[in-house]
Amino acid sequence: MMVTGAIGLAVVILGVVLALLLKRQLREKYAIIWLVIGLAVLLLGIFPQALLFITASLGFQVPANLLFTLAIFLLLAVSLHLSWELSQGEEEIRRLAEEAAIGRLEREKHARRIAELEHAIDELRAGDRRQND
Repeated sequence: MMVTGAIGLAVVILGVVLALLLKRQLREKYAIIWLVIGLAVLLLGIFPQALLFITASLGFQVPANLLFTLAIFLLLAVSLHLSWELSQGEEEIRRLAEEAAIGRLEREKHARRIAELEHAIDELRAGDRRQND
C-alpha cells in the first residue's frame, strides 16, 4: 500500500512540475530540484528496501528519522536559496529605481532646456517682427 502511495506521489510531483514547465509558470532552475525529488520518491517507491539500506548505511535508527533529516536540510537549502534570490531581486529593483529616477531628472532637465530655447526663439522672432514693422 505504501509503495503505491509513494509511486502515486512521485507521479503527481513529476506531472505537476512538467505541466508548470510547459506553461512556463516554473523556471527550469527550480524545476530541476523538484524533478530530482520526484525521481527520488519514485525510486524509493519502486525499491523500498533502498531506504532501509541507506538508513543503516548512514547510521540512522529509523527510516523516518532519515527522511525527516533530509526534508529539514532540503527546506533549509530552499529557504536559503530563496532568500538569496530575494536579495538579488531587491538589489535589482533598487538599481532600476535609481536609474529610473536619474532618467526622469534628465528628461525634466531636457524639457526645461527645450522650453527655455523655445522661449528664446519666440523672443527673437518677436524682436525680428518689431524690427520689420
